[in-house]
Amino acid sequence: MGAVTSRGGRVSAEANIPVSSFIPRRTAGVFLHLTSLPGDHGIGELGNAAFQFVDFLAAAGLGVWQFLPTGPTGYGNSPYQSSSVYAGNPLLIELRALHDRGLVTARELAVFTSLTRGSVDYPKLTPLKTQLLARAGGRFMTRAATKERQARDEFVAEHDTVWLHDFALFEVLKAMHQERAWSEWDRAYVLRDPDALRTLEEAAHLQIDTAKSLQFLFFEQWRELKTYAASRGVRLMGDVPIYVALDSADAWAHPELLNLDASGQPTEVAGVPPDYFSNDGQLWGNPLYRWDRHAADGYQWWISRLGHAVDMADYIRLDHFRGFEAYWAVPAGAESATSGEWRAGPGEALFDALQSALGRLPIVAEDLGVITAEVEDLRDRYGLPGMKVLQFLVSGEEFDPASIPPNCVCYTGTHDNDTTLGWYRGGGGDARTEKDVEHTQANVLKHTHGTPVTIHEDLIKLAFSTSASLAIAPMQDYLGLDSSARMNMPGSSAEGNWRWRLRTEQLTQDLCETIRQMVIESGRALCVDAKIEYAASDDY
Repeated sequence: MGAVTSRGGRVSAEANIPVSSFIPRRTAGVFLHLTSLPGDHGIGELGNAAFQFVDFLAAAGLGVWQFLPTGPTGYGNSPYQSSSVYAGNPLLIELRALHDRGLVTARELAVFTSLTRGSVDYPKLTPLKTQLLARAGGRFMTRAATKERQARDEFVAEHDTVWLHDFALFEVLKAMHQERAWSEWDRAYVLRDPDALRTLEEAAHLQIDTAKSLQFLFFEQWRELKTYAASRGVRLMGDVPIYVALDSADAWAHPELLNLDASGQPTEVAGVPPDYFSNDGQLWGNPLYRWDRHAADGYQWWISRLGHAVDMADYIRLDHFRGFEAYWAVPAGAESATSGEWRAGPGEALFDALQSALGRLPIVAEDLGVITAEVEDLRDRYGLPGMKVLQFLVSGEEFDPASIPPNCVCYTGTHDNDTTLGWYRGGGGDARTEKDVEHTQANVLKHTHGTPVTIHEDLIKLAFSTSASLAIAPMQDYLGLDSSARMNMPGSSAEGNWRWRLRTEQLTQDLCETIRQMVIESGRALCVDAKIEYAASDDY
């Protein structure tokens, strides 16, 4: 392929430039979390709407679908504070599929019609769907056909020892203790006393089996979606947070791998120093790893965790990559992240172990924030694509699109950014002065040769024009939405975080054609078929 010319300037894309070892060169994609899919049950699900979205992507020529971590969410509904790094979020299970199997009644489904389609109402949704799924999981154990039970038992046998049994016990114990954090449970359970756990297993075997059955149903639906996406030429990109949540099955089952005291409380917590998003830094509160313990057994916990993630998705975005070279440690109880300090991470030892066990790693390194030469060296040693976010770059006067390297993923913005339209207008709550916004507006128009009305499309075209192997825009940017559609405000527990949802009527044929033309014109048409006409359908 020769050079690509666009409104953003002439960018080299010659064949002899080294690119990522696993991302097909010059691919385009979309970011949309699964909870944001449209549908009738209050939250996006792994069913018809997900299949339709894959159809839309294939018709538009978008070859990668990126989403957030898929685990069960806890306080604040953040995908980055999951109760398990392995388990799937039961709230994503498609209810219609359960109805078709006789596990949910039409009357039970009707309850969800009262939920808004415009956003996820977690306070109303979570108890409703959790209770219904518990009933459905119990019914599965008594109504499933022999073949289904056999598949479920094989799933349990494969995953029980590594994570599934601990997760099921954790879920049951959380319910027994009125959802309190595991460090506040009865002491015998905090310490995982073998006798206490055996007694629990006998007394609560039905609840434990139900929790395992729901995980089987989640991963059954997941495999169907992944297989369908592959058949349409769409690759899935998952997301692996660097840290585990304190109140998680992972921390409860393996406290020896974390910096926790005898009562299960962290002595230091994770975060990042002051940055673009916050003058006080970001205080995440996750417990930090005891990297010496991980090294002692050859990083087996990480090998298992990344192996599971790679099995779920084609590519993995490894969050906070710089924390593997050096991480920000904040004293427990600190009110902000400003009092932290840098500590050495595991570095090459971890990635050597991962590569030895798993082969070449299909990992995109989230290398945003305070990045040093040492972090770049670690990333480049393993040929990992990094990330470039245009909202950060085009604010400066001297930005050159040719500076975007081939071995990276170029974004207009991420889930942590405001939408491009909201960012351009100065909304969304980021810490920018009116003068900062005016400066940004002048520079972004200069670099894109765009207009205030079309700025979302202009920035996408600029991302597509670069040499980056993969260019991605959030669905909100393809739609040209303002700050009201922002997915997350980092460092805050804003009520609107993680709630935005797409509406079916927004996925129009006109939008599909607009995206398809941008993909073709930028030379990123890997999976596009100009003969495909996108049309929503209920038939799968």
